[in-house]
Amino acid sequence: METLQERKMMKKITLFIFFIFTLFVKAQVPVLTDYNQVWKTQSNNSSESMPLGGGDIGLNVWVEKGDLHFYFSRSGTFDEHNTLLKLGRVKVTLTPNPFKDNEGFHQELVLKDGYVSILQNKTKIKLWVDVFNPVIHLDFESSIPMKMTASYESWRYKNRDSKGKANNANSYKWAPQGEIVTYKDSIAFENNGIKFYHKNRAQTVFDVAVKQQKMESVKGQMTNPLANLTFGGFMKGDNLKPDGTYLGKYQDTDFKGFNLSSIKPSKKQSLELHLYTNQQEDQALWNNALKSQIAAYKSTAKQAEKNTIKWWNNFWDRSFIFTQKNQSIEKDSVYQIGQNYQLFRYMLGCNAYGKYPTKFNGGLFTVDPVFTNKDLNFTPDFRNWGGGTMTAQNQRLVYFPMLKSGDFDMMKSQLDYYLSLQKNAELRSKVYWNHNGAAFTEQLENFGLPNPAEYEWKRPADYDPGMEYNAWLEYEWDTVFEFCQMMLQQKEFAKEDIQKYNSFIISCLRFFDEHYQYLAKQRGRKALDGNGHLILFPGSGAETYKMANNSNSTIAALKVITEELLNLSQKEVSKEELEYLKGFQTRIPPLNFGTIENHKVLVPAKSWERVNNSEVPQLYPVYPWGIYGIGKLDLETALNTWKYDADAIKFRSHIGWKQDNIFSARLGLTEEAKKYNLLKMSNSDRRFPAFWGPGFDWVPDHNWGGSGMIGMQEMLLQEADGKIYLFPAWPKEWNVHFKLHASQNTIIEAEIVNGKSKIIKVIPEEKTKDIVDLLGKSIEEKTKLN
Repeated sequence: METLQERKMMKKITLFIFFIFTLFVKAQVPVLTDYNQVWKTQSNNSSESMPLGGGDIGLNVWVEKGDLHFYFSRSGTFDEHNTLLKLGRVKVTLTPNPFKDNEGFHQELVLKDGYVSILQNKTKIKLWVDVFNPVIHLDFESSIPMKMTASYESWRYKNRDSKGKANNANSYKWAPQGEIVTYKDSIAFENNGIKFYHKNRAQTVFDVAVKQQKMESVKGQMTNPLANLTFGGFMKGDNLKPDGTYLGKYQDTDFKGFNLSSIKPSKKQSLELHLYTNQQEDQALWNNALKSQIAAYKSTAKQAEKNTIKWWNNFWDRSFIFTQKNQSIEKDSVYQIGQNYQLFRYMLGCNAYGKYPTKFNGGLFTVDPVFTNKDLNFTPDFRNWGGGTMTAQNQRLVYFPMLKSGDFDMMKSQLDYYLSLQKNAELRSKVYWNHNGAAFTEQLENFGLPNPAEYEWKRPADYDPGMEYNAWLEYEWDTVFEFCQMMLQQKEFAKEDIQKYNSFIISCLRFFDEHYQYLAKQRGRKALDGNGHLILFPGSGAETYKMANNSNSTIAALKVITEELLNLSQKEVSKEELEYLKGFQTRIPPLNFGTIENHKVLVPAKSWERVNNSEVPQLYPVYPWGIYGIGKLDLETALNTWKYDADAIKFRSHIGWKQDNIFSARLGLTEEAKKYNLLKMSNSDRRFPAFWGPGFDWVPDHNWGGSGMIGMQEMLLQEADGKIYLFPAWPKEWNVHFKLHASQNTIIEAEIVNGKSKIIKVIPEEKTKDIVDLLGKSIEEKTKLN
């Protein structure tokens, strides 16, 4: 018989086991499969869609009223007016219908292998996109033979006038020049499939902007990406044949549908959409190229799915941040930020190899605009802030997180985009001011000129034609340098050969050197100030501090970029370039400082005339330029700027492109970083939790997600003077498991479990000696690290 003492002992053991189990259950760190999105009910409309993609293709997938739908988009599909057009919508209906209700319904985004599966009533549909070829696949299996009707639906079956706010989707915005028409696509049945394409006319917004901006003398030398651009594809499947057309309306937009139906019911069927884009005046050449692409794919189709799965597996193995899951909390925000980090990185991976960068204002995943703003009852092609307009301060936040996630291959579309426009930007300098250097503006068309609406049509006759007549954008030239920094970091992080970028970067520096000497000579006899420095006036501190004199954001950029170029070997920079850079470095003015309540602070500029927006460029020397931060000199000055600068405090927010989550992490302010990153990366209000926005832009807001990724990375890992700082702003009570990249091809995997940190793996191993663990350190201790 059990004694009283034995019973007491058993009770203690039981309580101990329960305590350990509770700790494990309440705060366990997930693995990737835990972040798969699983929906047990169908969607009400396209706003409740799930993203899917690969290579340079994006889909929005949802099941509504028993039918599967998906929008599909591709990088670079710009029309004559620079609207980023979707390629269409597909509807799939099965008979008998296994999706007639919600009972047993299961839709899942399988992150590890990069596909969406839909299951119900012993029927399975798998949707996936070939990463290496522009092909969308739909495969279905059922326990009984079924008829499949796959319908290609297009709202561009007819010409559509674009009026009023609808033009915010193109480059004319609020200033259309005459009647703007979105021209109809060509859609027809062909060889048991459906061919669809949009062909741009020879005259486009490129021609309009060139004339407006007085660049006609060099028009023949300029890159023109829009003339005769043709994009579309072919939808087909075994056991499918044409089955008529129909008219319909989805949300606020009428459309025409083209049916392909099963020749006979079957237990297995598949559908393929082959996409093709090229600039060809002769349509017959385009048609033949599409046919050849489809024919060539047959020999690789069997291996395609394996290659795609392998790519996604490698993608997830490369980097991750997993945060604890606390099952006792209904809204587990700490879990959500880890989940949404993975989901947003997945969305970025869907345009890994696009010809054009992932757009900040929706990427490839926009849907009917009425679900963002009920008053915008336009077609699914609509997004605010344009299609072919790239806004640098937004785009940088989409691409900076790819450094620490090790996604260097995915950065090429953004960096090479700028490289492709170097000639056009240099022509601007020659035509307007007869000096050298690449003149890039903040809002940049995909042909390298300022957006025509922002450039302004109603401008004084004698106003400098090289200038935008715009209170927000005037003199904002320096945002290109953040992309120069990314180019240099390809070498710093991945040891890649970056020689193709060097002349571009030097050209951007040369513009500032020659242009501000040119402006100084317009005002007086001397090109430099009394100390031999450039006079960076008029300038701009982001879009916020206007008519600035020696803006700190510009000075920080010039200092960092020049120093990093000078650190390259002579094999990468010529002797002549090296001598030029050494001379230019002496002409860069020093940073500006001020005093607030007897505290030394960074200021936006030496002086400025007005405040126009709500950015905080006085903290740009902290991020992105890294002059101040953990382990660096005079961290206290940067901390004072965060604490005491009235505008920095007034403008503080987590919405959209706001960077306070990044600034606070870079400064080692754990509580503040915790607050703003939780606000930034918690679930959106939409069914898919990483579809944030619109913020200041559109849904899904990609600079919202990108800035959130950067903030979380900076909380976990920072570098300074050869040291690698772990957990510089990560709360001790948050369990986490991460794998991130650092400079010199370094990869670090580490974790926190119940307040204790552990380094799991460092590649190369010898970099372990450079790691400093800051978990639980006070801000006073962090300030003393330099």
